[in-house]
Amino acid sequence: MPRATVIGLGKSGVAAARLLKRKGWEVELSDSNTSETLLKQQQELAAEQITVKLGQSLELNDDNLPQLIVVSPGVPWDIPVLIKARQLGIQTIGEMELAWRNLRSLPWVGITGTNGKTTTTALIAAIFQAAELNAPACGNIGYAACEVALSWRGKGDGGDEGDKGKNFTSSSSSSSSSSLDWVIAELSSYQIESSSSLAPRIGVWTTFTPDHLSRHKTLENYYNIKAKLLHQSELQVLNGDDAYLRQQGLNVWPNAYWTSVKGKDFLISEKGFYIEDNWVVEKLTATSAPEPIVKVSTLRMVGEHNQQNLLMAVATARLAGINRGAIALAISEFPGVAHRLEHICTWEGIDFINDSKATNYDAAEVGLASVKSPAILIAGGEAKAGDDTGWLAQIQTKAAAVLLIGSAAPAFAQRLQEVGYYSYHIVETMERAIPKSAELAKEYEAPVVLLSPACASFDQYPNFEVRGDRFRQLCLAWAAGGKLQHNLILSSSL
Repeated sequence: MPRATVIGLGKSGVAAARLLKRKGWEVELSDSNTSETLLKQQQELAAEQITVKLGQSLELNDDNLPQLIVVSPGVPWDIPVLIKARQLGIQTIGEMELAWRNLRSLPWVGITGTNGKTTTTALIAAIFQAAELNAPACGNIGYAACEVALSWRGKGDGGDEGDKGKNFTSSSSSSSSSSLDWVIAELSSYQIESSSSLAPRIGVWTTFTPDHLSRHKTLENYYNIKAKLLHQSELQVLNGDDAYLRQQGLNVWPNAYWTSVKGKDFLISEKGFYIEDNWVVEKLTATSAPEPIVKVSTLRMVGEHNQQNLLMAVATARLAGINRGAIALAISEFPGVAHRLEHICTWEGIDFINDSKATNYDAAEVGLASVKSPAILIAGGEAKAGDDTGWLAQIQTKAAAVLLIGSAAPAFAQRLQEVGYYSYHIVETMERAIPKSAELAKEYEAPVVLLSPACASFDQYPNFEVRGDRFRQLCLAWAAGGKLQHNLILSSSL
């Protein structure tokens, strides 16, 4: 029996281990951490004859080497043990690559980008599902890709022909709804980096700005990783309003379908999707007539960046042959994405908005630009490398006050001072930020309190979702109790 090792006991790692086990592999799963939750998972997987080693890193002993190593997305691709594995000729792949090898007989949509990919992915999946296609969102959103592969056995690499998997979409009602039609995958640079053969039917690139440079080292490396996905895609949709992608232009992407919220005159090529007179318009070839598809106002989400996301989602749907009716229905019902400009509540006329997914300067700049002004901004966490110029300018324009949390607070305070902005308060924790933000919103007559951190969350929270959930919990408690809740929240943070 061939041996495989899976690194990382998260959702992706567990799904990969189970998929390999079903394929007849002897599977060992390792994780350098340990906790009660992981110990419980260890027991559950042991019952499935999957060995789990906790609190230790993978070691490659020459006498008992695995034939395959599968890496979870959060594990750096260049750690010493993986470099050694590749030198030893051990096949080393990411969890997404494993899923692709088992689902490659199906058409995929692969969405990548520095910002905007989660909203675009969710909207694409909603449109495909409104068209009665079983098209689960997976990868960086929704299911782990290997969970989707576990659910389905189809022709080719997926397993035995004729076996059916569960239906992932509640809206699908066709007679063949128990089989998968498309895979809609949100792909981070980490997942693309470890997926050598992944080749979607449609590749979508939302934006490109510096991010994850502590892992990828240079902007060129980061760009090339994302570009690989698009080069390997049969059809390509690119955001023509993104400065970096637009600079690459037709020289690099001669066959792409470009988008622009600014109108037909701003399309990079003679085919693409653009906004004109409040309509999303398609032009599929250089000689075809422009055709209106859906009204922009159908989408309830605010901000020009969401119009860009809308364009890319509609472009993908049309390239997949989906009709206007399904597109309009899905867009009109689309609620948005949790932690991305998510409206939590309104208290005494003040909107509390959760933008916890804004983990870098560019995303936070877009978040602040999208809300009413003046705003009370909550920012901070674990700082990332990047250009904060645009973000700071947006603060000067739109923020009545800034509340700083997390380890980045002192550095952010210094940067604000350097640009002549002094209306900030270091509050350190979310628990202190909520009552203070409500107080300041009243003082400045600000219509919005916005959590848009411009930082990773790992100094105080396991991930941005937990951070956003805590913001939601505190805001709802504040709205329910008003000033009566103030002392309770303050005391809980001490």
